[in-house]
Amino acid sequence: MRALLVVNPAATTTSARTRDVLIHALASEMKLEAVTTEYRGHARDLGRHAADSDDIDLVVALGGDGTVNEVVNGLLHAGPNPGHLPGLAVVPGGSTNVFARALGLPNDAVEATGVLLDALREGRERTVGLGLTSGTAGTEDESVPSRWFTFNAGLGFDAGVVGRVEQHRERGRKSTHALYVRQVVRQLFGEPNRRHGTITLERAGEEPITDLVLSIASNTSPWTFLGNRPVYAAPKASFDTGLDVFALSRLSTAAVARYGTQLLTSSPERGPHGKHATSLHDLTQFTLHSKVPLPLQMDGDHLGLRTSVTFTGVRRALRVIV
Repeated sequence: MRALLVVNPAATTTSARTRDVLIHALASEMKLEAVTTEYRGHARDLGRHAADSDDIDLVVALGGDGTVNEVVNGLLHAGPNPGHLPGLAVVPGGSTNVFARALGLPNDAVEATGVLLDALREGRERTVGLGLTSGTAGTEDESVPSRWFTFNAGLGFDAGVVGRVEQHRERGRKSTHALYVRQVVRQLFGEPNRRHGTITLERAGEEPITDLVLSIASNTSPWTFLGNRPVYAAPKASFDTGLDVFALSRLSTAAVARYGTQLLTSSPERGPHGKHATSLHDLTQFTLHSKVPLPLQMDGDHLGLRTSVTFTGVRRALRVIV
């Protein structure tokens, strides 16, 4: 097997020595080319190269969810074609590794490498669905390029939190769960529309859902992890279905306490619920419009401000080694 290993040297939970050990372990089982990313978007460029090459059977992403997202967007730059495109394997190296853990992989990079090698020997793989965002036709954002996401995307409050965390990371702060919690609190008190949201969700054949403060599209469950605790904002979300949506129309102190507690105690059987919560399951396509520009995040990456985003759930988009 011919494989391309995409290595993020800034991965927060792996050392240079650990990465060397993992590279040697993988190279012992396949014809491996290891490339270390050097700039933002480099992993996407490498994924695109792999997709356009006839010599690569597998792309292994060693890094966090951001690295995986870039590789996936490179692999799918011309659209999904699981039977023709290289497969994807993930060795988790970030602080949360939501995609890898949702696939059932260990959060430890060494253990995950062992699972990957066993999967390759045994021919274990699955074809997963993914989410795709695009600029909405007829709006000022219609020219925004399409982008894939692996586990979730959000417009509004949660994207604002991601943006705050990225600012701290650019100043040299380490990405930790404590940092995220602090930024949630700061975003909450700085949120101007937390009692009267500006987002409207539209889908074909249904009445619009208006005045949303946040709206999160999930491609799988759990949505994220707080330490080792899985968080189920959309318990029914699956790699085998369309997109699920969790949305809130209010972020008052009482609402935050209620839904925050529900998120922390959520389970595969029950997620957040109440009069200010909206949960939708297995959507093929929907659009979020906002009266004011709001931040957009995808797989934990802040992508700037948007006023309109169209979401599409694409089934059987990518072959993954598990």
